[in-house]
This record gives sequence, C-alpha cells and structure tokens, in this order.
Amino acid sequence: MSNENNEASASPSRRRFFQALTLVPVVAALPACKEAPKGASAGASPAQDSAPYQPAFFSAAEWAFVVAACDRLIPADDIGPGAVESGVPEFLDRHMQTPYASGAIWYMQGPFLEAPSEFGYQGRLALRDILKVGIAAMDAHCRRAFDGKGFAALTVEQQEQLLTQAQDGKLGLEEISDKVFFSNLLNEVKNGYFADPKYGGNKDMGAWKMIGYPGMRADYIDWISVRDKPYPLGPVDLSGRRG
Repeated sequence: MSNENNEASASPSRRRFFQALTLVPVVAALPACKEAPKGASAGASPAQDSAPYQPAFFSAAEWAFVVAACDRLIPADDIGPGAVESGVPEFLDRHMQTPYASGAIWYMQGPFLEAPSEFGYQGRLALRDILKVGIAAMDAHCRRAFDGKGFAALTVEQQEQLLTQAQDGKLGLEEISDKVFFSNLLNEVKNGYFADPKYGGNKDMGAWKMIGYPGMRADYIDWISVRDKPYPLGPVDLSGRRG
C-alpha cells in the first residue's frame, strides 16, 4: 500500500506531522478503557454519538486548552481531517481515565532522575498528571505573557509559537519540563488520531482512509507487497463497521 501521492501534495503542516510520526501499538495500550454505559449497543462507537461529548477528566479550562492544542497539532486541510474533527480530544479525556494513564501499570518508584531520552521517562508524574500539570503551567505562562489570556484565547499564530517553543524546550515552564509535557501531549494526539474509533478518536476512520490503512480487514495478503498503487478497499474497524 502506498500514500506517496498524498504525502507529495500534503500541506506543510501535514508533512511536518507525518515526518515526526512514530506510531505505537495503540490498541494494546488501551485495553482498560472504560466500558460503554449500560444500555449502549456493544457495537456502537463513542465517536459516533450524536450528542456533544462532555469531558469527565478535564475541567472546562483544561478542555478548552486540549481542543485548541489538538487543532494546532493536527489541523484540518485538504489532505485529511484535523484532530478536533476526528474526536481526538474525546480520546484524550477517555484515555486519561484508564489505569495506564494513572500509572497503575507503570513502575513509579524512585529514584527520579534526569536521564537521556534513550532510557525513557524517569519522572514521578503519571501520564495524566503530566498533562494536568503541563496544561496548568502553559495557561499560567500565557496569562502572564498575554494580559491574562489563556492558551485557548490566543491567536493561531501565538498558539503555534508557544507549542514550538515547548517542543524545543525554550518556553521555560516552572512546574514541568517543556519537552516532557509537549512530547506526551503530542504522542497522545497521534494515538487518538490513528486509534480504532471505539476509543473516541479517528471518527469515521478518517485518518485510516487518508493513509490507505485497511484497518481490521481479515485478509489483504495479496496487497502486502504492492507498492505502486493504493489499496482499493475502505478500512474496517474493530466492531466490523466499514469505512
């Protein structure tokens, strides 16, 4: 399968996203996502609900930051849907309520050290605390620098500049490392964008359609070695819905 034509014509923001992309086994990381409410159809996807999603983990101010940051990290363009349209904020809110995000399945004992990136994260904060602390630190920085305005109230250009500074470790957040916060936020946004729709993101399998990913199709062995043409069939998600 090939997406060379898409990448060649992608907008600069979309190309930067793909150049930085490192997929992780999202489904394997999410076995403990909360069960569907009683009475809900087992095959229904949370991303398909008609009512607007109401966050259970993030506060209203945090939710505003998450939506704005997602929109800047993967904006919509003529190549594919953006993170907000794909339901990534909902994915983040749901994922933060899992044992994985709370650190229940992490090794969380000391010592807590500043270590090279190849050794992995060595801090004392679990994933959901990294995002909570980082969002509060970013908003506090914004209020000091922009006359009391939080991140979500800033212009697109200002938001992009702040995220770039955080990515480069140049923002100088006091409560948390810029890079630790940004890298974890970006990884979560990527995960939500490409995860199965049952976890809240990737609405209508839009991200899979964009890259030509077949999803959970039972058999596409004849296409594994094909590199000069796109896969001709739409994706299938874990519940069996076809895109």
